[in-house]
Amino acid sequence: MAGRGSRLRPHSLTVPKPLIPVAGVPIVEQLVREIARVVDTPVEEIAFVLGDPAFFDTSVEEYLVGVAESLGARGTIYRQLEPLGTGHAIMCAEASLDGPAVVAYADTLIRADLELDPQADAVIWVKQVEAPEAYGVVQLNSAGDIVELVEKPQEFVSDQAVIGIYYFKDIGALKEALKSVIAQQLQPGEEYQINDGIKALMAQGKRFVPGSVQEWLDCGNPQITLDTNSRMLEILTEEGQELVASDVQIENSQIVPPCYIGPGVQLKNATVGPYVSIGAGTVLEDVQVQKSLIQKHSHIQHAQLENAMIGNHVTYNGDRPQLISVGDYTTMA
Repeated sequence: MAGRGSRLRPHSLTVPKPLIPVAGVPIVEQLVREIARVVDTPVEEIAFVLGDPAFFDTSVEEYLVGVAESLGARGTIYRQLEPLGTGHAIMCAEASLDGPAVVAYADTLIRADLELDPQADAVIWVKQVEAPEAYGVVQLNSAGDIVELVEKPQEFVSDQAVIGIYYFKDIGALKEALKSVIAQQLQPGEEYQINDGIKALMAQGKRFVPGSVQEWLDCGNPQITLDTNSRMLEILTEEGQELVASDVQIENSQIVPPCYIGPGVQLKNATVGPYVSIGAGTVLEDVQVQKSLIQKHSHIQHAQLENAMIGNHVTYNGDRPQLISVGDYTTMA
């Protein structure tokens, strides 16, 4: 999670992208908890690879370590100080690369049964997509094993897109492969990628198999994040989770589910939902809002909102329907 999340600006200017709440909980926490829930073994350690300390400061470190500890695991923090690719990011956590491990990109949400093939050396989780030319995909042999990774194929290879979650029976093998990759000199504009290490392991005869997920939800830009927020609200409702805090103040207002309404929210003459998430301490007055994501401690008045993404500590006073994307500490009156 070392990137700056530029496609999600302005929301990622003050909050690291993986810590932006979707359906009330930061993206990375939801991902970590889901992986811990579905793997059939206790999790001993969760290692987070962060970027620039000026952006991912000590408060972020403390939060992430707390997430790990809440799952009974040790939390470890590493830094990638140069954007040299996913393979390089993994090697920044070299001291933790031993034994069975899951590697995951921190800007995606899943629902899955992560079944592990005991005969395989590694699992790469995939999702069937309609436009495989826009993704990295796997190539399978007749036995259904993965024999190649192809990035944005112009000719059809398969419709199984790599989602960025991997299991290695012994991640030490990937570590050794990436050591050899990183020993090579980069050309200008090149990066060290996890695929370089995976392909090296395939060349050694290691067996890779695909895994499947029921849901794969991206948070790449504001519109996609709003779609993901809507789907997560549906999933959490289906799972029977309580999404409206007990201390929400409701005055002449209506909540149309599914919605997440955080602690201390005040709704006055408001219609909220469907598909709305509102962070703790936010106040809505004379507002109609649907399919939107509003973070903590904001004050929204006299507005009709749809497909809006509003940050923390925002003051917004509008009198007509708006499609808006407003970052933290903004005043619009």
